[in-house]
Amino acid sequence: MATVVLFHHALGLTPGITEFADELRQAGHVVHTPDLFEGRTFAGLEEGMGYVQEAGFGAVIERGTRAVANLPVDLVYAGFSVGVLCAQKLAQTRSGARGTLLYHACVPLSEFGGAWPDGVPVQVHGMDADPVFVGEGDIGFAREVVESAGHGELFLYPGDRHYFADRTLPSYDPDAAALLLSRTLAFLTSVA
Repeated sequence: MATVVLFHHALGLTPGITEFADELRQAGHVVHTPDLFEGRTFAGLEEGMGYVQEAGFGAVIERGTRAVANLPVDLVYAGFSVGVLCAQKLAQTRSGARGTLLYHACVPLSEFGGAWPDGVPVQVHGMDADPVFVGEGDIGFAREVVESAGHGELFLYPGDRHYFADRTLPSYDPDAAALLLSRTLAFLTSVA
C-alpha cells in the first residue's frame, strides 16, 4: 500500500479527479486530494489557468506544499496538468519521496533545483499530439526528467486530448485512461 498525494488540474478538484483517487483507494492505497483552488472549479482550461495566473503560480504551489506539511515524507506525489507543479516540486525538494506520477504535464528540472533525487522513480503520461503537453514543450521536459531519474518511464498515448483521464470531461478517452490507470496501479505496487 502506498500513500499518495494527488494534485488536481486547472479545472479544480473535479468529480473526475475524486473518482480517479477513489480507484486508487479501491486498490488499497491511501490517497489525499488537496484542494489547491479553495473550493473553486472551472468549466474550461482557459478559465482555470486564468485563475492560476491571477492567484499566482507560486501561491498555488505553496498551497500544495502546505497540504503535505503534516504528512509523513514517504509519499508518492502525483499531479494532473497544473497539479504537476506541486508534485514535481515536492518530489525534487522534499526528501523521502517514494515516487512521482506526472499526468499531462512536466516542467524543466531547473524549475525546482536542477536535479532529480536519487532513487525516486517517476512516470510521465501524456498524449502524443496534445497541443499542451507536446505543443508547449512539456514532452521535452518529460524526457529530461525520465532520463535523469534513472527509474523513469514516459508513456505516450495516441491522441490530442489534454485531460484524457478525467471521466467527467468531454476530453475523456476511456481506452487511454484505462491504460493510464493500469500503469499507475502497477507503479504504486512497485513503490509500496
